[in-house]
Amino acid sequence: MAHDHSGHSHSHDHGHDHGHGHDHGHSHGHSHGGHSHAPKDFGRAFAIGIALNFGFVVVEVGAGLFSHSLALLADAGHNMSDVLSLLLAWGATVLAKRAPSARRTYGLRKATILASLTNAVMLLVAVGVIASESVRRLLEPATIATLPVMITAGIGVVINTATALMFMKGHDDLNARGAFLHMASDAAVSLAVVAGAAVMAVTGGLAWLDPALSLGIGVVIVIGTWSLLRDSVDLALDAAPRGIDVNAVKAWLNARPGVSDVHDLHIWAMSTTETALTVHLTRPANPEPDGFLHATCEGLAHQFGIGHCTLQIETGDAASCKLSPVETV
Repeated sequence: MAHDHSGHSHSHDHGHDHGHGHDHGHSHGHSHGGHSHAPKDFGRAFAIGIALNFGFVVVEVGAGLFSHSLALLADAGHNMSDVLSLLLAWGATVLAKRAPSARRTYGLRKATILASLTNAVMLLVAVGVIASESVRRLLEPATIATLPVMITAGIGVVINTATALMFMKGHDDLNARGAFLHMASDAAVSLAVVAGAAVMAVTGGLAWLDPALSLGIGVVIVIGTWSLLRDSVDLALDAAPRGIDVNAVKAWLNARPGVSDVHDLHIWAMSTTETALTVHLTRPANPEPDGFLHATCEGLAHQFGIGHCTLQIETGDAASCKLSPVETV
C-alpha cells in the first residue's frame, strides 16, 4: 500500500502540473477565441432583459387591473418569475468567474448548474400557476376589456422576442438556453393572449378561448423545459455532459501508446460550459512520462473538449489498484 500511495502522488503530481499548465493555455485560447465575448454579451443581455421585463411586469399589472384581465395578471406573475430567473442565471455566471479558494477548490462554477436547475423548476411552477388559472377561467369565463389586453400583450411579444434573440447564440450554455426558453415561452404566451383577445373582440364572445390557449401553451412550455430540467439534474448529479461519449473516451485512452488498462474513469461538468476528467492508466513501461501526459491531455481537450484532466499513471498490474473494479467509484 505504501508503494501504491507513493506512486500515486508522484504520477498524479506530474499529471496535475501539466493539467494546470494546459488548462491555463486552453482557457486563455478559449477565452480569446470567443468565450470572452459570451460572458460580456450575456452580461449585457441579462441586464437589458431584466430591465425590460421588470418594466413590462409593472405595466402589465397596471393594465391587468384596469381591464379586469386575469390573463394579463397571470402573465405578469409568469414574467416576474422570469425576471427572478434571469437574475439567478446572471448571478451564477458572475459567480462562475470567482477564483477558487482554500475551501472551494473548484471556485463557484457549480453555481451555474444549480441556477439552470432552479430555472427549470421555476418555469414548471409558473406553468402550473398558468394551468390552474386557465382551468378556473374555463369554469368561470370572465368578460375583459380586449383592446388594452391586446396592446399590452403585443408589447410583451416584442419585448420577449427581442430578449430571446439576445440569448439565441448561447445554446451551448445551459443558463443561456434557460434564458432563451424563458423568453421564447413568454413571447408565445403573450402572442396567445393577443390572439385570444382579438378573436373575442371580433366575435363578442368565446370567453373560453383565452384560457384554452393558455393551457395549450403550457403544454408546449413543459415539453421545451423537460430537456433543460433533465440536463440540469444530470449535471448536478455529476453525470458526463451530453455530447461526450464516455465509451469513446475510454477507447481513445486505451489506444494511447503503452497503455494496457484504463480504470477509475470519471467525467463530469465543473460548470455548464467546462468539463473535467480523472482516470487511472496502467502503463507498465511508461517511457517519456511527461510527454505522454502532455500529449494525452492535449488530445482529450482537442478530441472531446475536456479541458481539465488529471491522470494517474500506474506501472504495476491493474488488478493491484483497489479502484480498478468497475463497480468501485
